Amino acid sequence: MEENRTSQIPTLLKEINDPPKKLYIRGVLPKESTKYVCIVGSRRYSSYGKEVCEKLVASLAPYDVSIVSGLALGIDSIAHETALKNKMHTVAVPGSGLHPSVLYPRSHAKLAENILSSGGALLSEFEPTFKATQWSFPKRNRIMAGLSHIVIVIEAEKKSGTLITARLAMEYNRDVAAVPGPIFSKNSEGPHHLIRNGAIPITSPEDLIEALDLEKTKTTQMSLLDLSPEEQTIISLLELESLTRNELVEKSSLGTAECGIVLTKLELKDIIKESLSKFHLKK
Repeated sequence: MEENRTSQIPTLLKEINDPPKKLYIRGVLPKESTKYVCIVGSRRYSSYGKEVCEKLVASLAPYDVSIVSGLALGIDSIAHETALKNKMHTVAVPGSGLHPSVLYPRSHAKLAENILSSGGALLSEFEPTFKATQWSFPKRNRIMAGLSHIVIVIEAEKKSGTLITARLAMEYNRDVAAVPGPIFSKNSEGPHHLIRNGAIPITSPEDLIEALDLEKTKTTQMSLLDLSPEEQTIISLLELESLTRNELVEKSSLGTAECGIVLTKLELKDIIKESLSKFHLKK
């Protein structure tokens, strides 16, 4: 079930000053050209943090990206789950061995199975039956940081394991980004500290895509057969002219809330764009 595939240690991970001597891998790693995007954050996330995480991960769906995180409670699991929902590759690096009997946290055993069945991977330098300890989490954080092209922090207190991952990423000369949050929230202290010290502020999906300097890896012009009837309706209207949100609600006969959901989906699929309060098809 678990294999020691030292020859498969990703190139970026081999380059750090303390690479793993061996790496246990379950599942399938992406091709060498894929960009690894590590997303980490608070276990005690807010609704704001959850929404931001979901939107940022979904915005990367059209690109050749693998979402890396630690299988932990909170932002980590939201990142993995959103990747799976959007049919993206994802890599989990738990603080334990990879045998199902010790996989940590136990509540995410099903999530780990879903990652594997979807074509993703689980990684660990620990022996297969190693049980998670207090010191194993900082140690695994260096695997996530070293593996990734960029580490993105979404909600974290100033003293947290999340910031250990960010600090290691900086030491490994990786890009570090952070999402600003409400100034009265403890969960904003970590991201704001990172931004003050040079991390890239991420205030929109466009900021993230620009930070990664991504090239599209799949077409944005989808067949109408790939779209829902409601999405097809919006596309048909925008083929004629650019329209405001209220105009689309009126002409499509969709409710305001439903129309908003459809527009968001089309934006995430990179088919439409809003500018000057009007939506139009992307060329």
